[in-house]
Amino acid sequence: MKPLCLLFLSAAAAFCQPFSFGVKGGMPMTDFLAVARTQNINSSTTTNRYIVGVTAELRLPFGLGVEADVLYRHFRYSSSGGIGSITSNFTSMDTTAGAWEFPILAKYRFGGKIVHPFVAAGVAWDKLSGLTQTVKSVVASVTNSTTTSSPAELNNDTTRGFVMGGGVDVKVLVIHITPEVRFTRWGAKHFIDPIGLLNSKQNQAEFLLGITF
Repeated sequence: MKPLCLLFLSAAAAFCQPFSFGVKGGMPMTDFLAVARTQNINSSTTTNRYIVGVTAELRLPFGLGVEADVLYRHFRYSSSGGIGSITSNFTSMDTTAGAWEFPILAKYRFGGKIVHPFVAAGVAWDKLSGLTQTVKSVVASVTNSTTTSSPAELNNDTTRGFVMGGGVDVKVLVIHITPEVRFTRWGAKHFIDPIGLLNSKQNQAEFLLGITF
């Protein structure tokens, strides 16, 4: 009975070994958006400096592998200014949203005992979520407020692009620690501002750290 159990456990371990699962996080190295400032309008944008998500990888022979991630980040932009030449008139806009990123990468690991450098390339999809824009205006001391999930500058809530990057895979016992840098070129802009104050960036760089088992 014992040899049979050992054989079953060995077979299960051999079957599961090519698959690894874990968490991945990091920080954006570039801003999600850029804004222009004018004399009458004050604009700002904030890219929260965190990325969180999960990762899975299928390890293949000859140093090859296929990785799929689900990553989340958050951003915000706002603007405010006077209306015309009447100083008592004022308007402000505040927009928040999250972005879900779904990269699928082919990987190649170079040889090594503990540290394995790797390169990766593939495709990614980016989906906005929770997009909320609140516009407040004050005209002759009367305040009006409106909220929408489809602002005028929204061009695409989903886009895809090409990804490339590299890093190292450090194996500590049964844990793989993988710091890496990725660059993504998105095929389309999420936002196109009709008046040119908002620029949705298509080039993205990020530092990521994965911990898998």
